[in-house]
Amino acid sequence: MCGGGRQRIGLLGGSFNPAHAGHLYISEEALKRLRLDAVWWLVSPQNPLKPTAGMVPLAERVASARAVACHPRIRVTTIEAQLGTRYSVDTIARLQQQFAAARFVWLMGSDNLAQMPQWRRWTEIFNTVSIAVFARETYDFHALAGIAAHRFRTVRLPAERAASLADRTPPAWTFIPLRRHPAASTDIRSSGGWPTG
Repeated sequence: MCGGGRQRIGLLGGSFNPAHAGHLYISEEALKRLRLDAVWWLVSPQNPLKPTAGMVPLAERVASARAVACHPRIRVTTIEAQLGTRYSVDTIARLQQQFAAARFVWLMGSDNLAQMPQWRRWTEIFNTVSIAVFARETYDFHALAGIAAHRFRTVRLPAERAASLADRTPPAWTFIPLRRHPAASTDIRSSGGWPTG
């Protein structure tokens, strides 16, 4: 365990509609580059920014996540459903209360950084948890030129120092370039590889 006995845990939230190899790829890179002890996949009951149409039931999405998350340090959870939280900011606050000894890092793709100003109390998220943003080729420029990246530009950590992110006091974030991974939930759904409701 890193960080003087405090578990370093990455939080990857999402619909996982369905889970795919891209989620696993980002999680494995996070474990390695951020020196995390674990990554938790927070399978959302319903993302407030996504339509309910085409959203497969939670149990099926959890099953798809468990089938993909074939790594001993990746844990699939329905903790948002258990806590009754709907927004990331509330989920993070409750997790920090419940697991006070842990050091959490919020994991997201650059597509989410680009749209983050639409999230409820998004600046509070930056101010309460460290954030690691992973490259998603077509979104990177827009995300790094966007409102969230600009607002918190002075606390951006260079990628080569990402291993210390979990130990930093928020706000702190980093952008991690990655080779492109072809898997995307939208493509899987549109190709008929997943039920569409």
